[in-house]
Amino acid sequence: MQSNKNLLNNFLIIQTSSLGDVVLSTALAETLHSNFPDSKIDFLIKKGYESLFNGHPFVNKVITWDKKHDKYKNLLRISAEVRNAKYDVVIDIHRHFSTGLLTIFSGARHRSGFNKNPFSFGFTHKAEHLILEKGTNEHEITRNHRLINHLVDCKPLKPKLYPRPADEELVIKWRTSSYITVSPASLWFTKQYPLHKWVDFINKLEPETKVYLLGASNDEAICAQIISQSSHKSIVSLAGKLSFLQSAALMKDALMNFVNDSAPMHLASSVNASITAVFCSTVTGFGFGPLSDDSKVVETATTLPCRPCGLHGHKTCPEKHFLCAESIDDNQLLERIGVG
Repeated sequence: MQSNKNLLNNFLIIQTSSLGDVVLSTALAETLHSNFPDSKIDFLIKKGYESLFNGHPFVNKVITWDKKHDKYKNLLRISAEVRNAKYDVVIDIHRHFSTGLLTIFSGARHRSGFNKNPFSFGFTHKAEHLILEKGTNEHEITRNHRLINHLVDCKPLKPKLYPRPADEELVIKWRTSSYITVSPASLWFTKQYPLHKWVDFINKLEPETKVYLLGASNDEAICAQIISQSSHKSIVSLAGKLSFLQSAALMKDALMNFVNDSAPMHLASSVNASITAVFCSTVTGFGFGPLSDDSKVVETATTLPCRPCGLHGHKTCPEKHFLCAESIDDNQLLERIGVG
């Protein structure tokens, strides 16, 4: 193994899926860097998420794929770039034909990916991708780690991001003696704690507790609604005002971070921030729960035959009642900050 290590000088990790998936993929970078400290580690991700790696201490290069404009033309350009880089190891976390084809075309000596990829026949190392199958109940970082278990002999390390001093400096003005963050939105309706439930929870907070609402620019509307409907006097919306790393920096020192089963949960995990994650239609058995030392999942205590209703959530509740969210007791959230 040691002699093999000496021959592996450059790695490419491919994860062109959503923000949370990219954050979780940094666990692979942590494990690889720990085992190959002198090697270069590059990432291929979807355009828009590259700022996650600003100032990263050991990620060498970030290649971005613009999927919104000239998607396949850009893929051809990237394929040539990857092949010319002559990577020793290419690790394809995505399971679509496009990245599988790119992995094969890379010419890397070690081409690793999941067996569900349609081009897995061209991989030199394949790993099973199991979610709630064969009795599995493992986290995504463990699943991903199987893609490199032929190269390293250790447990997976946790995902990690590295806010820069400039990011820390920018959020200092919001770091009061006691504050929480709430990330109320999700891409999927059934993964999002209802707006009125967030309002009820916030209204029960101690008056002196500062609340920062976090999210992207398209989350500004829901944050504005929460503020307008809440009687709590100390709420500030920072939706659309902070970068990914700045949000992570603010989360790091919060008394608690309240999130859905969505990307902000993984941002908080990446800086080992305290997390209370509300799971509505999804379950931790899918492998995407929080990873911080101080983390707790809040979910309904009611047994529902319809839960979980899907891996990624839905735009509306298939059963029209959304009981997986409506039956969650707010006290479970309040207890996390000593209220009630």
